[in-house]
Amino acid sequence: MRFLNRSAGRLSRHRRAPLAGLVVLLLGLLLTGGLYSAFSPGAQADETSTTAEDIQSGKELFINGCSFCHGQNGEGVLTENGTQYGPALTDVGAASVDFQVGTGRMPLAQPGQQAVRKPAIYTDEEIRQLAAYVDSLGTGPAIPTEADYTLPETNEDGSAFDREAAISRGGQIFLTNCTACHNFSGSGGAMPRGGFAPSILDVDSKYIYEALLTGPQSMPTFSNGNLTPDEKRDVIAYIRTLEEQPTYGGFGLGALGPVAEGLFAWVVGIGGLLGFAIWIAAHTTRTTKSKPGAIVEQGELT
Repeated sequence: MRFLNRSAGRLSRHRRAPLAGLVVLLLGLLLTGGLYSAFSPGAQADETSTTAEDIQSGKELFINGCSFCHGQNGEGVLTENGTQYGPALTDVGAASVDFQVGTGRMPLAQPGQQAVRKPAIYTDEEIRQLAAYVDSLGTGPAIPTEADYTLPETNEDGSAFDREAAISRGGQIFLTNCTACHNFSGSGGAMPRGGFAPSILDVDSKYIYEALLTGPQSMPTFSNGNLTPDEKRDVIAYIRTLEEQPTYGGFGLGALGPVAEGLFAWVVGIGGLLGFAIWIAAHTTRTTKSKPGAIVEQGELT
């Protein structure tokens, strides 16, 4: 009888062991998920969280203001000649919408022209709803947070952040990748086929980050694989310093480089010299021709 009790107890322990392990595993998963939900930044509810109502409102705004060029579902519109009337938006992401609509570049007055910065016609709330709807159509970069494009005060270990080193790194990246179009001062410049690179001075840091991330129009895309988020942030910090630099050479001519300087030299410099030379020639003393044998008295010269 004692043997049977020991056998039954041993069998009961063996039966409880797998069940207990499963219970412990489930409790561990629930605890891990709860902690992640509590401390994950993306899981915290805030004013910028996307809801189904935002997506629906964004869809209505999209159909009314964007579908003529981009299609009812963001699939894009082709012309009869096979050219793209409006590009597809299925994988552009919320960041692209926030940049294009937030800077007033979209909607365009006429498809095909270069989009220029102008006052936005949508409110911040409507822009957020449009971005939420387009983001729901596919994959794409999200709207960056302030921490993405602003230099921190301290490092992760609590030590002081070296702002000068970050600005120096951003300057090297800017001089290597950006000056060919935006020139060394960020004032913009001419592009092929009648286009132009806009000035990036006095532009909100968020929009500069989104432009780097999405590559609007002729601008190349600097994804996180090409430029890390920290490198993008450093470039923006360097651009902010360009806005504070004085013009050491005197009249800056818009900081547009040698083309503007050469035009100024030809029109004002050489043109002024030619005008002065003509004025001198018009006011020099001239002599009159006299007959043979005539004596020209001093003072008769006109």
